[in-house]
Amino acid sequence: MAHTAPAPVKSRIAEMLGVDYPIVQAPMGWIARSALASAVSNAGGMGIIETSSGELDAIKTEIARMRELTEKPFGVNIAQAFVRDPHIADFVVEQGVGFVTTSAGDPTKYTATLKAAGLTVFHVVPTLAAALKAVDAGVDGLVVEGGEGGGFKNPRDVSTMVLLPLVAESVDVPIIAAGGITDGRTMAAAFALGAEGVQMGTRMVSAAESPVHEKWKQAIVDAAETDTVFLNRFGRPGLRALRTERTSRLEREEQVGMDQFGRVQEVYFGGDLEAGIALTGQVAGRIRSVKPVSEIIWETVREFRDRAELVHCIR
Repeated sequence: MAHTAPAPVKSRIAEMLGVDYPIVQAPMGWIARSALASAVSNAGGMGIIETSSGELDAIKTEIARMRELTEKPFGVNIAQAFVRDPHIADFVVEQGVGFVTTSAGDPTKYTATLKAAGLTVFHVVPTLAAALKAVDAGVDGLVVEGGEGGGFKNPRDVSTMVLLPLVAESVDVPIIAAGGITDGRTMAAAFALGAEGVQMGTRMVSAAESPVHEKWKQAIVDAAETDTVFLNRFGRPGLRALRTERTSRLEREEQVGMDQFGRVQEVYFGGDLEAGIALTGQVAGRIRSVKPVSEIIWETVREFRDRAELVHCIR
């Protein structure tokens, strides 16, 4: 039973994306490439290819590789603050994907172009004001991201528990919840708060198919719920990262520049977690083992159904 895919989950997100389960993999730079994204798509979720690395030639190759590894839908993220190519929207359209998330920038910049080409567009938002702006720009949906998630954040972070229902009661477009999502319990909670899909980042970083070094995966497994730091609390960009000696020092600095990311390749793929910054969410404190993507997704769906039915039965 554990190795058999559960029945599809019906929601507007699943229908829009053409997937069995409304579970989206976060577009982590250098990590969200074909090995991981194809495993997510093949397991019934939505795999996403990143662009935040800025390596567009490599991304084009990864997208071609995706089509060799899966026949299921997948998408691409445009990380506006990190990909400054003025033709990035055209680049994504040319790849022939049907779904794109835009993040770290103004939703009015690319939404019209992407939608005119027939793509489904979701924008990542950290505040209600950003959500309303994205809806006005014509997006099809939102990724509402709480401050407990890993990666780049609004310095004035708001938890998913507060942000998600605030946005959900204010907009009509479907919402993917991000930040703190790792299993069926958190997926059910997100749906109860107004989401119709979820995004997983740190849980996917620690997956068996993730390309990152085993030391990073083990650090996630070993982490307590307090083992992340928030950098640039009073500067920009805000960052949530794994707590190490390096990031514990940086936590006290008013401004942490991009130069502090150090040797990214050595952190991500060499396993030297002190060589830079390993972006990781607070939910690392709930991850207890490295598992294949299919097991993560299918266990999440089963637990989600159990929890949703339990809540429904309470009178």
